[in-house]
Amino acid sequence: QVQLVESGGGLVQAGGSLRLSCAASGRSFSSSVMGWFRQAPGKERDFVAAINLNRGPTGYADSVKGRFTISRDTAKNTVYLQMSSLKPEDTAVYYCAAGKPYSNTIYYTRGGYEYWGQGTQVTVSS
Repeated sequence: QVQLVESGGGLVQAGGSLRLSCAASGRSFSSSVMGWFRQAPGKERDFVAAINLNRGPTGYADSVKGRFTISRDTAKNTVYLQMSSLKPEDTAVYYCAAGKPYSNTIYYTRGGYEYWGQGTQVTVSS
């Protein structure tokens, strides 16, 4: 059983910053890629960022490039999403995701991810 536990969401003013964390646990955890998606009310769950836990390559959605940074602590099976220059349109539930076991590919769609966290709310006020 693989568990992903997110933390760090909250309410912030436009232009502010937040850092999300996601810790993976479970004996069967063998994903090499972890990432973040977000879902605003009435919208699809969209890719935000992902990182290869072993090699370090990253991928970002165009909408967050230059503002968000994903990083990892491989010893802790934890990934972080540092969000800066936040905008009201960044408001969403943010979900942590872990890729298919032993795959090193960074996917930009939901189908590339095997495990999901419960989500954490991020609200950016104008």
